[in-house]
Amino acid sequence: MSAYPIILCLAKRNCTVIGGGAVAERKIGDLLAAGACVTVISPMVTDAISQWSASGRLTHVPRPYQSGDMGDCFLLICATDNKTVNEAAAGEARARGILVNVVDAPELCDFTVPSKICRGDLLLTISTGGHSPALAKKLRIELENTYGPEYGLWLELAGKLRDELKAALPSSKAREEFWQRAVDKDILSLLQSGKLSEAEDKIRHAISCIGPQP
Repeated sequence: MSAYPIILCLAKRNCTVIGGGAVAERKIGDLLAAGACVTVISPMVTDAISQWSASGRLTHVPRPYQSGDMGDCFLLICATDNKTVNEAAAGEARARGILVNVVDAPELCDFTVPSKICRGDLLLTISTGGHSPALAKKLRIELENTYGPEYGLWLELAGKLRDELKAALPSSKAREEFWQRAVDKDILSLLQSGKLSEAEDKIRHAISCIGPQP
């Protein structure tokens, strides 16, 4: 079945996770990193989840899932090893229009979570439709080796110079030429070596070399 790729903005969105084991911990960590308001429903949780709860980063409901626990949540992740609980929670979520993901049960999911590589604001994702986690892992490692932290630094500089770029290069043709010049090995090598000022100078030089075009 074809899937529609999408990146969700979860900042301040209510998200519920049912389960408190290692898999749930990974899912919760990603949700917290995205700025979500997380509620965890599980009688037992890992040390990390317990610490997040103690520090106020999430809300922990220390008991098994019960019907109605989702409240007004936007997204639900079921990460228990109890098939009956997962199915019941997924059914309730779907009936209420809540996006649901059930770990290791794609037939119960509205969405799946792809393997990912983050480099600052650069996000690369890989999905095999659940058919081959091993292939997804292999491709992730290859991408990690190809796209290092310098790509995230490059995006930071691009964001910093964005207004200047628009003013200096008002036409889309000129901006396209700039991007082709600016994403080069020399600038990326400077960033990889931590020479941020030199990299910024080269990007500014690329802007001035093109100049305004009609």
